Amino acid sequence: MATPRTIGIIAGSGAYPGTFVASARQHSPETRLVVAAFHDETDPRLADGVDACEWFRVGQLGKMIRFFRKQGAGEALMAGQIAPKNLFNLRPDLRTLMLLAKLKERNAESLFGAVAGELEREGITLLPATTFLEDRMPGPGPVCGPALDQRQLDDAAFGFRIAKETSRLDIGQTVVVRHGTVLAVEAFEGTNACIRRGGELGRGRNVMLVKVSKPNQDFRFDVPVVGAQTVRTCHEAGVHAIVVEAGSTLMLEREEVAELCRRHSVSLHAWSGE
Repeated sequence: MATPRTIGIIAGSGAYPGTFVASARQHSPETRLVVAAFHDETDPRLADGVDACEWFRVGQLGKMIRFFRKQGAGEALMAGQIAPKNLFNLRPDLRTLMLLAKLKERNAESLFGAVAGELEREGITLLPATTFLEDRMPGPGPVCGPALDQRQLDDAAFGFRIAKETSRLDIGQTVVVRHGTVLAVEAFEGTNACIRRGGELGRGRNVMLVKVSKPNQDFRFDVPVVGAQTVRTCHEAGVHAIVVEAGSTLMLEREEVAELCRRHSVSLHAWSGE
């Protein structure tokens, strides 16, 4: 009897891990799903829908790898965020200490890239985080809510150009703009704080959020995501348009996002960069 495919899920916060589990069950029901969950990050309900789940502190890399190997996981996938404060407040085990000692820069990309390298050394292939989720990445054009007018399309082009540059510099992948002016740029504080700051400065008038992928984005561990919480935060902040990069952004909780956009007149548009 053939050994079943087993995927280890490195599960952060939010709806992403649960969305992946549901899509994996639909597309490949015979695949075993085993979860490395993190205290104060992962939704405990995730454990109910998988074949095995073990809890870790952020920084217990060696223990996590041993769990995956015990479960027979030949592949792994990163789903969901780890709060930046936790990335810089590690209680590392020996393997993590050795990994950190080799890093010249300690940002999310370098840390997760190093983790991917450690997994590969143990024979565990890190899959693209979009695996089984390709149908949740909208193509170019209006997605939900009111269509953008020409003034907003001009702002989308402007914001897209700025966000591509800030992401290239590894500052952040999100900007808030209004009429050709940058109101806020995402950095260490995260997307929601950027939205609130931009909305406050724009005073709720024609304010737009633009979110992009990095040039040469490594989709194994860093995928732009938009979900219901994004729309709620924008509505509360007075941001009435959301522009994401077409074909490179995961849309989670699609039905809820569509309803929130309709209810609050928030435009969601996928921009191709052309």
